[in-house]
Amino acid sequence: MKPAMKAAASPEAFVESLSGWQARVVPPMRETIAAAAPFEQAIKWGNLVFLDNGPCILIRAEPERVLLGFWRGKRLTGIEPRIRPSGKYELGNLVLREGDAIDPAALARLAREAAALNRALGDPTARG
Repeated sequence: MKPAMKAAASPEAFVESLSGWQARVVPPMRETIAAAAPFEQAIKWGNLVFLDNGPCILIRAEPERVLLGFWRGKRLTGIEPRIRPSGKYELGNLVLREGDAIDPAALARLAREAAALNRALGDPTARG
């Protein structure tokens, strides 16, 4: 069994801990998302999470993939059809493997829309 990954102490430490193709892909994704809306960045559940009125987006780096998760991803498939519904809330995930890419303009649009949805609909994790 593989040892559990140690959670990074900060978003910067998360990015600095990456290697290989993920070290080339994640930093520009982080910059694109951060520039798209006034997100707070935090480490939650071992992932880099972008928050605006609750969690909006996460980046999870695993040995074979980078998972780009959207709390309201089921509402974003019109922008990016590779997003697949997953888990509770309205989660949707986009899986990137080595050699895969996401257009920066599409990623910025996804991030802006994710933040706008949270502002309009509230924190997706709030119990109501």
